Amino acid sequence: MKTSKKNYLGIDVSKPWFDVSLLSELNHVKQPMLTLRFDNTAQGLKLFKKWLTAQHVSFDNNTLLVIENTGVYHRLLWRFCSTHNLQLHIGNAAHIKWSLGITRGKSDIIDSKRLCLYCCKQAEELKATPALNPVFMKLKDLMTSRSRLVAQLHSTKNYLKEIQCTEDKQLLLVLESLHKAAIEGLKKSILKIEEYITKMIKEDAAIYHNYELIKSVPGIGHLTAVYIICCTNNFASKISGKQLASYAGVVPFEHSSGISIKGRNRVHKMANKDLKKMLHLCALTAIKYYPEFSNYFNRKKAEGKNGMSALNAIRNKLVLRVVAVVNKQTPYVDYSVKVA
Repeated sequence: MKTSKKNYLGIDVSKPWFDVSLLSELNHVKQPMLTLRFDNTAQGLKLFKKWLTAQHVSFDNNTLLVIENTGVYHRLLWRFCSTHNLQLHIGNAAHIKWSLGITRGKSDIIDSKRLCLYCCKQAEELKATPALNPVFMKLKDLMTSRSRLVAQLHSTKNYLKEIQCTEDKQLLLVLESLHKAAIEGLKKSILKIEEYITKMIKEDAAIYHNYELIKSVPGIGHLTAVYIICCTNNFASKISGKQLASYAGVVPFEHSSGISIKGRNRVHKMANKDLKKMLHLCALTAIKYYPEFSNYFNRKKAEGKNGMSALNAIRNKLVLRVVAVVNKQTPYVDYSVKVA
């Protein structure tokens, strides 16, 4: 009789180390759960691999790992799984927490055990995260750095505007001269980062092709196209338009319960706020310069929708069109324009 073995691992990742819990099913019989801690370094991952081998964990589809998205700290583990052909699911921390129900107590080891049980129970539903692409990691880091520099620039400019109400004009001139170099330096750094981003996109044929397709959608600009590519891993996971729109927080959901709650449909507060902000500016551009979207916006307003609801509908349409052009691999065509 052939022996069947499934391995489920929950890994709680932190900056200095990661805690691993392993639950194996041998001929559909669960074995005792094992836990161990390793340093979150290259040497720690070597020891982790030796431990997996000693526990007869197969490096194939019979093994599944679940970790929470930590932003930066899980990247070494992600690269390790991509290199050794291990199925890895990087889950949303809030989704995993809510799926566990009411829990008491918390520690790194307890969290790894809970992730392990979650992995075992949800194995049939979980999708493996695509392999780590170093290009996307660099693009994400560059976009994050740009956002921080832009925030610093706006903060400095706003401070100088606020300080103009002072009666000490001499102090105002001194402050403006002191901040001038900082402002110019921030502007140069932002431009330099944008040059790096453009260069990286043009050097990768697959990324550049989807980038051009996304930019063909009315209102979608350079930075928004890059950000969407980073968020979707260049659409490697075949994300749908509704999924991306929900991720961006532009999908209205029903809000009612029995006869006591009959609220209007509303977007959920849990969303990628940066992407939503970019889509907001894209929607304003589309309404201003493209008749298809301006006519749609005015029609919704005429139907009684308020301005923000109509604008959100434009944002939703833009996301759906972005995913459509990438899936079809054809540029956007405005069929509302009649060809003579």
